[in-house]
Amino acid sequence: MADVRVKICGLKTSDDVAVAAEVGAAYGGFVFFPKSPRHLEIAEARALAQAAPVGLAKVALVVDADDALLDALCAAVPLDMLQLHGRETPERVSEVRARYGLPVMKAVGVGGAADLPALDRYSAVADQILVDAKPPKGAELPGGNGLAFDWRLLAGRRWTRPWMLAGGLTPEVVGRAVELTGAPQVDVSSGVEVARGVKDHGLIRAFVKAAQAVPVPRL
Repeated sequence: MADVRVKICGLKTSDDVAVAAEVGAAYGGFVFFPKSPRHLEIAEARALAQAAPVGLAKVALVVDADDALLDALCAAVPLDMLQLHGRETPERVSEVRARYGLPVMKAVGVGGAADLPALDRYSAVADQILVDAKPPKGAELPGGNGLAFDWRLLAGRRWTRPWMLAGGLTPEVVGRAVELTGAPQVDVSSGVEVARGVKDHGLIRAFVKAAQAVPVPRL
């Protein structure tokens, strides 16, 4: 048994990064998507990543990014992982892994049982899978909408790759979500904010504490 690993996504300030590391988050996420209130310019992310404490894996979230953007990101920002959060195909996931030599996490939106087979397809090509709530039709953001899905869909399911649960998680519900799904990792963004894109450090602390109160088997 081991503690649940936590990713705090949408970090925007040096204090956000410091608190995430201090409370034991395994990953810190930087968002590169102009429509998001959590969007960072490359120079901003570079400064945050360079100042990040050792032990906090730095993850770049991108949405259908082309090679030009990824080239610029990887050249400027010391990253540990790329998170593909758009409509990237399995072939594109493989291309990104080969081109940049970084682990790739692929986000897959789930709204019902019909979406589950995609998790198997992407687990064959990605280093990690992020199981997120499917955004509502017409939504501008592919994630970070504060929406959950029926976590019972994942009960008893396992994949050959490490996976992470996201979507509608807050300090109040994350423990229950882990119990229902057996998720070894969880991801939160809007669930620890006091306003869109503004992290609350007390909520970050409460989230990590609640997530790690439910030990799960390490796969």
